[in-house]
Amino acid sequence: MKKFFREFKTFITRGNVVDMAVGVIIGGAFSAIVTALTNNILMPLINWVLLAITGGQGIDKIYTYLSKVFEVNEAGQVTDVVDLTKSIYIDWGAFITAIINFILIALVLFLIIKVINGLREGAAKQKGKYAPLTKEDIKALKAEGKSRDEILAVAAGKKAEAEEAAKKAAEEAAANAPETEQQLLCEIRDLLKAQSAKKE
Repeated sequence: MKKFFREFKTFITRGNVVDMAVGVIIGGAFSAIVTALTNNILMPLINWVLLAITGGQGIDKIYTYLSKVFEVNEAGQVTDVVDLTKSIYIDWGAFITAIINFILIALVLFLIIKVINGLREGAAKQKGKYAPLTKEDIKALKAEGKSRDEILAVAAGKKAEAEEAAKKAAEEAAANAPETEQQLLCEIRDLLKAQSAKKE
């Protein structure tokens, strides 16, 4: 029994399970926001436009009747009003509304993700401007009274120094590296000869 609970605890506290739970909760809340936006703001505007186009018949009234049953009044006379609860019909309005709802949700989701990605890229670019400097370096330079442009100039100078040092290191490595495999084998042979001579 202890082993079972230990395994269950390991499963529950595993990172991806917790991340998935957080994702599901945030996804549910996000879905509620998007649905509220589409149902309460965008769909009424679309219905208003459709009412103007169709001349008073909204999208929710578009039916194809397969079998019409009319309502009967209290006197037992058949009226001109269709009883939707007893009629058989294809509800095109509900279908079109679902399609519009899907497109709107996808559009809103795309726009929100685009804004979030734009903010992330902006933050990454901003961080990249001060690339070689740490947060402590930036704080120290600000404490000295340096302006933003001066701090950027210091960062650019340090970046150039780091690039120059990396370039020199690459050139030195290339200069010290043997040009061919033959030279490398000769150097290995000479090293082995030198070691065997020391042993003797």
